[in-house]
Amino acid sequence: MLASVKSATNIGLEVIIVDVEVDIASGLPSLTIVGLPDAACQEAKDRVRAAIKNSGFSFPQRRITVNLAPADIKKEGPAYDLPIALGILAASGQLFLDASRMLLLGELSLDGSLRHTRGILPMVAKAREADFTSAFIPSPDAREASLIPGIDAIPLTSLKELIEHLQGEKIIPPHKEGLELEPEVDVAYDCDLAYIKGQEHAKRALEIAAAGGHNILMIGPPGSGKTMLARSLPSILPPLDFEEILESTKIYSIVGLLPPDEPLMRRRPFRSPHYTISQAGLIGGGHTIHPGEVSLAHRGVLFLDELPEFGHVSLEALRQPLEDRKVTISRAQGSLTFPASFMLVCAMNPCPCGYYGDQVKECRCSPSDILRYRKRISGPLLDRIDIFVDVPRVEYEKLSDDRLGEESRIVSARVKRARDMQRGRFEEKGINLNSEMRPSEVRKFCPLDLEGKSLLKAAHQRFNFSARGFHRLLKLSCTIADLDGSDSILPHHLAEAIQYRSTLELT
Repeated sequence: MLASVKSATNIGLEVIIVDVEVDIASGLPSLTIVGLPDAACQEAKDRVRAAIKNSGFSFPQRRITVNLAPADIKKEGPAYDLPIALGILAASGQLFLDASRMLLLGELSLDGSLRHTRGILPMVAKAREADFTSAFIPSPDAREASLIPGIDAIPLTSLKELIEHLQGEKIIPPHKEGLELEPEVDVAYDCDLAYIKGQEHAKRALEIAAAGGHNILMIGPPGSGKTMLARSLPSILPPLDFEEILESTKIYSIVGLLPPDEPLMRRRPFRSPHYTISQAGLIGGGHTIHPGEVSLAHRGVLFLDELPEFGHVSLEALRQPLEDRKVTISRAQGSLTFPASFMLVCAMNPCPCGYYGDQVKECRCSPSDILRYRKRISGPLLDRIDIFVDVPRVEYEKLSDDRLGEESRIVSARVKRARDMQRGRFEEKGINLNSEMRPSEVRKFCPLDLEGKSLLKAAHQRFNFSARGFHRLLKLSCTIADLDGSDSILPHHLAEAIQYRSTLELT
């Protein structure tokens, strides 16, 4: 007999509906899975056999062929266990059902219980688009699946429970305890700007970076607060909106990193990979293509501490996602594109020992050592960074001061107002932030008066900006004007933007 049930697979962030076809014929007992299954799919043979027997059903002692169609797309993971088991029971005559509008997903344990399966959210969303009426998923993933309206998410604890439901013996109601997609207004963060002593100049730079989505590089000796400043950045960013919540949740669902207690990304991502990370880990890829840190930081922050210590190839690979806000990974079998719209926040020491220019501790590095250290970061990468800020040692008087600084929630309110101005400005342009402006938008929205043009000319003669650096300076000036509530870029806005570009001479 022949039976067919529906499942799905993730190809990057895209989802393909998979037909799980099961044929049982006469011959020696065997179970063969075809259709480009990976090792996890192949191992479904033993899991399914044990799960069916331990659930009280009979495993056919005949020749069984399972086809995962379309056959030209590689199938990954154990999510096909449940549909394969159901197909075998249907093909062997132990169950009669019409599964044409049902999606089945789930990894089986040997006792027939269901385990958590990653990538549930995008697969259920695809099933809804394909006019499926129900999705049968493991109970730990029910809250995640319930985010998609218009399709019944049926939570299952075991294969036996599914059979009882389909036979009408014990009907399982759809999961209704949906998650609120509205962003949380009062979110507690581990780091708050109020607890950072001194560094007012760096805090101002972070506020500007957050307001316009600009990339920033902090340079200073060890212990000056660079890492704490970076970790405080999410606390001044606006909450994720509805679309951003779904985007981030889909990415984290596919890689299996959603929080188990609440499978929804409510906070902006903050990713801080170690400098030993590989190019595939940072950008994405691997033998089986998966998103990298740049995609996990989508709509959030990617923090690279000790920037010169990262591999040269990995850093150079950042150039494309920083420019295009997406990353395309090509392999022999095809190409996949992942979103990568993130704020790049970097920190580095001024020299190998870390104390060049420090007023207290003497630097022991030679000029050639310092030059070699800084040359690890290429000019094209530095040209994609908008803000350079020095983070000096904090004096004792400031460290011992019991007074708190300005709280992050106050700074966040200013950042939100600036971003609202930008959203209104670019309403029909397909962009949201000043940092995303193309040359046509820069020309339209960043005009200068005569005094501003004169100042810009002097700055260009002093620092010799590239064309990209020239446009980034105007974008940064526009963000400073937005924070000031100004409809136009004034000379003092431009002057402040220029000072954040001044350390380009270090390169």
